[in-house]
Amino acid sequence: MNHLPPLAFCLSPLDRAEDIRRDKAGLAALMQQDAAAAILFMKGNPALAADSGLLRWPLAKALSLPQADAPILLGLEDGAPLYAVDLDPAMSPPADVEFTDTRMAAMQLPMSDTGILAQARSLIEWRRKHRFCANCGAPTQQIEAGRKRACSGCGSEHFPRVDPVAIMLVVKDDWCLLGRQEGWPPRMWSALAGFMEPGETIAQAAAREVYEESGITADPASAQMIADQPWPFASSLMLGLIIEAVTVDITVDPHEIEDARWFSRDEVRAMLDGTHPEVDVPPKIAIARRLLEAWGGQEAEAGPTIK
Repeated sequence: MNHLPPLAFCLSPLDRAEDIRRDKAGLAALMQQDAAAAILFMKGNPALAADSGLLRWPLAKALSLPQADAPILLGLEDGAPLYAVDLDPAMSPPADVEFTDTRMAAMQLPMSDTGILAQARSLIEWRRKHRFCANCGAPTQQIEAGRKRACSGCGSEHFPRVDPVAIMLVVKDDWCLLGRQEGWPPRMWSALAGFMEPGETIAQAAAREVYEESGITADPASAQMIADQPWPFASSLMLGLIIEAVTVDITVDPHEIEDARWFSRDEVRAMLDGTHPEVDVPPKIAIARRLLEAWGGQEAEAGPTIK
């Protein structure tokens, strides 16, 4: 792979403190450290500092505010513990604290902070949606400083889920296929994508989704991995592929997407330059744009074939 900037959410400077998470005394001592800090969230959105980085509050100060649940240990940052604190959504934001939409925040944060943001938001959203045991229905409790939850009834342990998503640029000679969803901005087009299903490979999932959404048959054996990316909405792992089309006639399933079209490589280059008269592509934080850069901009080489 040639040298392209890392994608948002892909880098984190944290030591996730695996060796201390089962040590209750050690976890308690971490929270008492003077250097312990917290990133504040409210309604899924982070607080930003004046320099556009994630705002880091002293943990003791953060714990004085009403919270939705216990703080989550994200890891050690330069040896100091860093937590995510999810504030009670019913409270008024603290004075001089501004919460920013996560997507907007990712476009301005330092790259290392986007990795921290992805971890923190994914854990907060997972916890919000998994307060009860899927096995018996009893309430669950946070353990190991937020890395998992334990059922108060049957004792089952529950771990944060990560949902794999195949996102693929379908290509044929000097053309690529893009689609658009209902509700997107009028000019916006992007790569096709869909969640993987049990019992299929990444390449099989990509080919299946292409056919379901556009009616085009793609060859799973041609699929090549370009990049992957954590995507904290709510907690996906985007698996970016380029895959060859076998057929070219489009039959859109309106339950899946609104429209699909073939675009030339020259058109894609104009999209990336911002000079296309009709089409915009996703922002630089999105892996869909990286796929277009890899194919249209010819600035990255495909990785190994994914069987």
